Amino acid sequence: MDRLIEWLPANLPADDGKVSLIHGDFRIDNIIFETDSTRARALLDWELSTLGHPYADLAYQCMQWRMASDCVIPGFGDTDRVALGIPGEQDYVDEYCERRGLGRIPDWNFYLVFGFFRFAAILQGVLKRAVDGNASSSKAFEYGALAPVLARQALELIK
Repeated sequence: MDRLIEWLPANLPADDGKVSLIHGDFRIDNIIFETDSTRARALLDWELSTLGHPYADLAYQCMQWRMASDCVIPGFGDTDRVALGIPGEQDYVDEYCERRGLGRIPDWNFYLVFGFFRFAAILQGVLKRAVDGNASSSKAFEYGALAPVLARQALELIK
C-alpha cells in the first residue's frame, strides 16, 4: 500500500475536466438484471457515491475481470465469461468508449491501479473494525484478508 501511495500521485493523469456522479462500488454484484436478459433494472449499494471521474467507476467494475472467482468477494478472473455471456474486459471498455463517443481511455492503467488501491484501503478499514470488535459483517476478517491481494494486483499493473 505504501508503494501505491507513492505511485498514484506521481502518475495522476492531467485533469480532463470530466466529473460525474459516480457510484463508488460499481460491481456486477450490485446490479439487478432483468430475468433472462443483460438489461440492468437497478443499481444497489449507493452509500459510497460521490462526484468524481467517470472512469473510476468503470475501472472499479473492471477489477472483477481480474479478481479470482474463489475469494470472499468473487471476480471473473478464472471464469468462463463467454459461457456466461459476459464480455472480456477490453470488449467491455471498447463498448463503453463507443457509447460515450471516445476513441480510447488515456491512462486506463492508472484508473485500474486506483480502483485496486481504493478497494484494498476500504477492506483494510473493514479489517480494523473486525480487530476492534465492531465490524458489521461476520466475514470482516475474510474481507480484510483480501486487501493485500488487491494491493499486489495493483502493484503488478505498475511494474
